[in-house]
Amino acid sequence: MEALEKNDLFEKERPSIEQAENYQVSFTPEEQKRILRKVDWRLVPLLSFLYLVSFIDRGNLGNAKVAGLGKDLHLSGTQYNIAVTLFFIPYSLLEVPSNVILKLTRPSIWISLMMFSWGLVITLTGIVQNFSGLLAIRIFLGVAEAGFFPAATYLLTVWYTRYEVQSRMVFFYAAVSLAGAFSGLLAFGIQKMDGVAGLQGWRWIFILEGIFTVFLSFFIWSLLPDSPNTAPFLTTEEREFIVLRLEQDTGSGRGRVTNNDKVNKRQVIAGLTDWKVWAAVFMYWATSISSYGFTYTVPTVILELGYTAADAQLLTVPIYVVAMIFTVINAMVSDHYRQRTPFILLGVSVGIAGFTALLAIPHPQLPGLTYGMLFLATSGIYMSLVPTLCFVANNLAPSSKRAVGMAHLICMGNLGGIAGSNIFLAQEAPHYWTGYGFILGIDCMAFVTCLILRYALKRINAQRDQMTEEDIREKYGDVDLLELGDRSPYFRYTL
Repeated sequence: MEALEKNDLFEKERPSIEQAENYQVSFTPEEQKRILRKVDWRLVPLLSFLYLVSFIDRGNLGNAKVAGLGKDLHLSGTQYNIAVTLFFIPYSLLEVPSNVILKLTRPSIWISLMMFSWGLVITLTGIVQNFSGLLAIRIFLGVAEAGFFPAATYLLTVWYTRYEVQSRMVFFYAAVSLAGAFSGLLAFGIQKMDGVAGLQGWRWIFILEGIFTVFLSFFIWSLLPDSPNTAPFLTTEEREFIVLRLEQDTGSGRGRVTNNDKVNKRQVIAGLTDWKVWAAVFMYWATSISSYGFTYTVPTVILELGYTAADAQLLTVPIYVVAMIFTVINAMVSDHYRQRTPFILLGVSVGIAGFTALLAIPHPQLPGLTYGMLFLATSGIYMSLVPTLCFVANNLAPSSKRAVGMAHLICMGNLGGIAGSNIFLAQEAPHYWTGYGFILGIDCMAFVTCLILRYALKRINAQRDQMTEEDIREKYGDVDLLELGDRSPYFRYTL
């Protein structure tokens, strides 16, 4: 009975491969590009802007510290690092449950609720009076923001094929680089409100940015499309075109995958236990440990070079702009050549060069050289993340396993934020031996892991190439092949 129900579902929900090909033929190449542009303009700028907002709200603690938060709250020793660290515990642990909820409900509603929650928490951060209050508010912020990044990155994968998604995701992720720039600019302007309504300038940073996020959350539910199947801005034929071309994206030209599967226990377990995800965590750490440790520290590093607090905020801007440019170029070239691991290795190598230089420079001498190496280190941090995310997304199917697997990768990766938040020690300023050295070691580990993954998946692809159609059909039916997802002999891993 169960087998009959599964076959019935397969026949009812999925057209034949011949029908799918007819949909491709029914649109000219120019019309196909036009449909994708419609999706691009509706989805990518909106998600990019939302991620810009979320990262500014998450990272403005570093700007508030420079603006006087630590002094006014009487923080001492490692108390600031503890406050940064606590955010990552609920933020990391709740990412997988959040993406399971995302698959069970409408993404637009779930993301809107998350935005309202974290905007409210950020606003309340502006009235914190002591260290205990700061710890509590950072925990609540971690809970509220936990699901946004895995939700947004997964949402992109249900709209674009494997070698289209990175060119879109990079503009979404470039918002991280811009967040560092905008956060510095906003903090520079807002901290000048010091004394308004009897509040310190750093409090206004939280209050104004939080209110804006709450306001924005009331509009997102009606603007963000949930999936190609229900997109109101596409015609019925255009929706079918998007859905069916994704089903054919197996990498071999045979078989199919699905984005319409329902989340179940089997796929949740598969996403949590897949060895490719666990290996990719080491590559993700090259970004998460670096970005969460280094991003919070960059304004302070510049401040210690002899600049004023206001100038330190402004001087972070060009660093993140350059990082964004290199991140976009690296990702788009990766899609063009249909490769992931070489461009992960490139980003990690740039990071290795930057942090090696920061370790070697005799601080605080040579402030100009130190500032220049911040460009190299920051670019290396961000260049490798998007190829790593897309490497995992490209190699997980069906969509329920991908949703869980991507959230699991981000969860484990963001636990690296706990380490990153505690490796830049105030007593080591301005050298930061532990911080720079730890990141250099993680980058080297990521480099080796990436090489191992490439070799292992290339070998599996070669083994599947040896299987004939008769061999495959003798072992599996259509439903079996669909449920196998990335374990199907038709599926080819992206390298």
